[in-house]
Amino acid sequence: MIRIMKYGEISHSDIFIRSTTTPDIRDTVADIIANVRQRGDKALFEYCLKFDKADLTSLAVTPEEIEEACRLTGEDMMEIFEKSARNIRKFHKKQVRNSFIINDMPGIVMGQKVIPVDRAGLYVPGGTAAYPSTVLMDSIPAKIAGVKEVVMVTPPGKDGKVNPAILAAAKVAGIDKIFKVGGAQAIAALAYGTESIPKVDKIVGPGNAYVAEAKKQVFGTVSIDMIAGPSEILVVADGKSDPAYVAADMLSQAEHDKNASAVLVTDSMDLAEKVRDEIEKQVALLDREEIARVSVDNNGKIIVAENLTAAIEIANDIAPEHLELCLDNPFDYLDSIRHAGSVFMGRNCPEALGDYYAGPNHTLPTGGTAKFSSPLSVDDFVKKTQYTYYTKDALNKAAQDVAKFATLEGLTGHAKSAVIRSEEK
Repeated sequence: MIRIMKYGEISHSDIFIRSTTTPDIRDTVADIIANVRQRGDKALFEYCLKFDKADLTSLAVTPEEIEEACRLTGEDMMEIFEKSARNIRKFHKKQVRNSFIINDMPGIVMGQKVIPVDRAGLYVPGGTAAYPSTVLMDSIPAKIAGVKEVVMVTPPGKDGKVNPAILAAAKVAGIDKIFKVGGAQAIAALAYGTESIPKVDKIVGPGNAYVAEAKKQVFGTVSIDMIAGPSEILVVADGKSDPAYVAADMLSQAEHDKNASAVLVTDSMDLAEKVRDEIEKQVALLDREEIARVSVDNNGKIIVAENLTAAIEIANDIAPEHLELCLDNPFDYLDSIRHAGSVFMGRNCPEALGDYYAGPNHTLPTGGTAKFSSPLSVDDFVKKTQYTYYTKDALNKAAQDVAKFATLEGLTGHAKSAVIRSEEK
């Protein structure tokens, strides 16, 4: 049963489960990466057989497989995918940054170019659940950024096929290439390339501990989005909140996995007790009851604060992935929120809206990292190149200042390069 406590009764580090790894995982992943780098596709086929029990002759998903997947997904679900994709595009188009140029002094031009990466890789997990929502959320910003090629990898089932909903979502998102491979080996293939899978510049997408560790190990060879930990939700709710709604929202994250964390912060002991009882009623009705049960019992918490101001400060201190403000006037509190991945405002905005449909991204910082990092966005798929131009006259005016600065740092070669053009030959 979920615990009720005051904030001072628990340390900050005990609120959410942080992403961790072990020496065994690190060593296993290092071996997998080395094998894929050395043996390419041959290693991937062997890992597919070993880990996914899929005996493949080709890694690439064919257009025929994608069309079949769309038929199996059905017209109703395809239409929902399209609506969701439209909402995601609408939100993320506002994130597009423009290049700029500055030419306000004679003889000097400065500027910055915003350039998309050439190729992005998207990892979509298999396992206990399929996530077509991840396909849409992680690939549409890349397309809006102008990435030339988006490559998706996802583990096959024992029959050698990919979950139809994942392929259908990929069709809607316009993903360019899809390959049947998962785990750390898929990350290695994206980072270094194989005979079938092209090397990418950026890897995004969630995965298990092996995938997360592989992303850590290839970082520097490629860019990555983040190392995502278990899912989190923190609900700030006052005494007028419906306990059934609050409990349902908390369980929406508890059902993700056994390490997920669901937290309520409230100024009402009465609500706290009612939500606790409601969670006990609702958890038994979930298809993923076993997972949610472990999550709630081990990681779930209800924290009673002195007042709503204190509740907001607790939320800022914890810096949750998902933050719900179940309050009458949530916009009155929005400016006070400093640390959260995504905020859901009011009594009629469950976090599930953000997971699937509303438009803001659902790939979010976890484990308190919202204090210094951001949701996945168009910015993740672009880089900036700056440029500078000086005429000879403009350089002559600046040369002595540059030389003195360089000399102060003991770099006389730098100083010489600044003044040599104005010296008598």
